Amino acid sequence: MSKKQVATSKAPGAIGPYSQAITAGNWVYTSGQLGLDPVTGELAGDVQAQARQSLANVQAILEEAGASLDLVVKTTVFLKDMNDFAAVNEVYSSFFKEPYPARSAVEVARLPKDGLVEIEVVARRK
Repeated sequence: MSKKQVATSKAPGAIGPYSQAITAGNWVYTSGQLGLDPVTGELAGDVQAQARQSLANVQAILEEAGASLDLVVKTTVFLKDMNDFAAVNEVYSSFFKEPYPARSAVEVARLPKDGLVEIEVVARRK
């Protein structure tokens, strides 16, 4: 099975030696997406704004790869503070519908650019 890089200008470019996403067969694996505005490169405001932008970035990458949020099977949410779980969950639930993807949520010591939330997904392509 070959792998192919996915890149779109509708999401922030990689800030290191990695790809926005990789496709392998019918699967898409995104890198973690911070709540960075793809135009300005700046983090969105509070944790909900960052979660919203993070998921918008994921959505843009998936569309470039021939997938969609409806085809996501697994997400991982990295939080700077687990006390933000409910606030992020509120935004998260506006992007996904039932049956919801499997999900892990993890509190981390620090995220790149001092972000508050980072989200990565695995999805099936159309």
